[in-house]
Amino acid sequence: MAAIVAAGAFLMTLIGGIVAQRVGDRRHLVLGLAAGLMLGVVGFDLLPEALSAQPHQIFHVPAALVLFVGGFLTIHVVERSVAMHRAHEGEYASHEHAHAVGHGHGHGHDAPGLGVAAAGALIAHSLFDGFAIGAAFQAGSGVGSVVAIAIIAHDFADGFNTYTLTRLYGNERRKAIALVAGDAVAPVVGASLTLAFTIPEGVLGLYLGFFAGFLLYLATSDILPEAHSSHPSRATLLFTVAGAGFMWLVVGLTG
Repeated sequence: MAAIVAAGAFLMTLIGGIVAQRVGDRRHLVLGLAAGLMLGVVGFDLLPEALSAQPHQIFHVPAALVLFVGGFLTIHVVERSVAMHRAHEGEYASHEHAHAVGHGHGHGHDAPGLGVAAAGALIAHSLFDGFAIGAAFQAGSGVGSVVAIAIIAHDFADGFNTYTLTRLYGNERRKAIALVAGDAVAPVVGASLTLAFTIPEGVLGLYLGFFAGFLLYLATSDILPEAHSSHPSRATLLFTVAGAGFMWLVVGLTG
């Protein structure tokens, strides 16, 4: 049964990647939706799971939240140290100027390595999704079914975000597609590996906290400003809210 569910996660991830690459000039809406989905995943899924899996505290603060802040600061320091993050106010002006003179081609960040790293983190998350599927079915078919529905539902978001993040940072379409394929395969691999061993729950909680901080930074510091730089509109805001609301609905229906 776990193998069948993992196959479903594989297909949903691919569908998410296909949708992300076929949006054309509605890119700002895609980015707004992606940011909302990522915010929803962080707030409604990753952080609650991290706190549940790792209840220990460090100086009266849950260890998972310490790693959450650590993940946010790590990617912030990395971007600053290699001068990849530009001042967003300057971006807005440059984007508007590019549209005015007719020379705007793409507004993604020219930092392909960061895009690959972000996609790699999503692939690692999908691998752990596979672990979760396998472990849940080991605990019982009822638990397995609930976990399976949740994972399949937001594997669409994983595929969507993997393609969007990779392309946002200046990577070629071929590389983005390859990373989406890797993201699709990851839950199948993870589910298969549970036949041999499982990850300690406490370690998984720390990882989820760190990954949540990583995603929150990308959503708020990079993707949302990029979404609004060329098309500041209410539609983009609505798509962001819709993305977060969709993840709330998914978690609420499967929790």
